[in-house]
Amino acid sequence: MVLLLLILLSGCGGGGESVGVSNPDNGAGEVKISSWSKMPEMSIDPDKSYRAVVKTSMGTFGIKLLAEDTPVTVNNFVFLANEGFYEGLTFHNVIDSFMIQAGDPLGNGTGNAGYRIPDELDAGATYHEGTVAMFNTGVPNSGSSQFFICTGPDAANLNRQPDYAVFGEIDEGMDVVKSIAGVPAKNGKPVEDVTILSITIEVKDQ
Repeated sequence: MVLLLLILLSGCGGGGESVGVSNPDNGAGEVKISSWSKMPEMSIDPDKSYRAVVKTSMGTFGIKLLAEDTPVTVNNFVFLANEGFYEGLTFHNVIDSFMIQAGDPLGNGTGNAGYRIPDELDAGATYHEGTVAMFNTGVPNSGSSQFFICTGPDAANLNRQPDYAVFGEIDEGMDVVKSIAGVPAKNGKPVEDVTILSITIEVKDQ
């Protein structure tokens, strides 16, 4: 079971680059894919707390971002969200008892933001329902834009191989996340699109 889940997760995020192309939005137009040649400079304030409000076509949920534990990963997510990178992207991988995955501009599991970020792995971090983690390709330091949210008991199997940086926790709207996880899927691919409409970053003094 552990091997199967890791294969499903790694199979939806190969090393394809997404520089200078457009992604057809199921006949509804062209989605511009933004790409950068290097990871963003550190811009988050260590004295402030960060939260993401994710509005999707199935409802809204909130993520408490763990900037103190994973500053580089959170900084990267905040940068991409503020740039509007995630707007219009879909949850391209959905496994009800495991996780939902998004952040791929190509929508097929091979896209990224044009650069990679270093892993921030905490031996004490655990994967459980509501955990938000940065996807990587299975190669060290290969995270970019894709992330996943743990949705069920099978996520605990990742604790045997904690290879994904945990950078957030769902703090509101877990029912929405579970609804997305429950969308019918074929080999992990949802039969209907669930789209990220916007991600708004809230910043507060600690």
